[in-house]
Amino acid sequence: MKQKAVIVFVKNPEPGKVKTKLAKDIGNAAAADAYKQLLQHTHDLLLKVDADKFVFYLEDLNRLDLWENTLFYKQIQHGENFGERMQHAFAFIFQLQYEKVLMIHSDSPQLSSHHLQEAFDLLKTHDVCIGPNMNGAYYLLGLRSLFTPFFINKEWNSQTVYNSTLKDAEAAGLTVATVDQLRVVDTVSDWLDLKHLLNDQKISPLAK
Repeated sequence: MKQKAVIVFVKNPEPGKVKTKLAKDIGNAAAADAYKQLLQHTHDLLLKVDADKFVFYLEDLNRLDLWENTLFYKQIQHGENFGERMQHAFAFIFQLQYEKVLMIHSDSPQLSSHHLQEAFDLLKTHDVCIGPNMNGAYYLLGLRSLFTPFFINKEWNSQTVYNSTLKDAEAAGLTVATVDQLRVVDTVSDWLDLKHLLNDQKISPLAK
């Protein structure tokens, strides 16, 4: 059995296709630039994590972006909705015989490699690890085996996702651990409050 893997869901940072809610206030180009900075942050923290790393693209797989082909395995997301895409990604990784799998989102400047390392540690003694965000969903989901109910009958754009996931785990008798609740960039106020955490980063030329 292989030990650990991390899944990150991404979009190609094209203006008008990313951070559309944020773009309503700051424009498509500025929102795409913000997304590039968030991707760079996620990329950099993943380099500090001792695990195999898989990047799942929503649409076209890009071989010439900031995710180095020698460090990141690249795949396309499959499914009609977010839940189906998550389920497919987890199923794909578990079929490769990994023991502990984390899926993270790339939209929190507060996320650090420490959160991922802590989640992997918690999966030694728990079936599930969740990192809740302040919008009622989660930025991290860690599993030791595929559990389909987590990915169905969810209102993915609502504030019910996190609590609904906990109820699914409780009903199945799964043990659950949590890591820090973090704030994610969704609105302009989120971006204005959190972007200073990214100020010291340098955007890779390939991310532009």
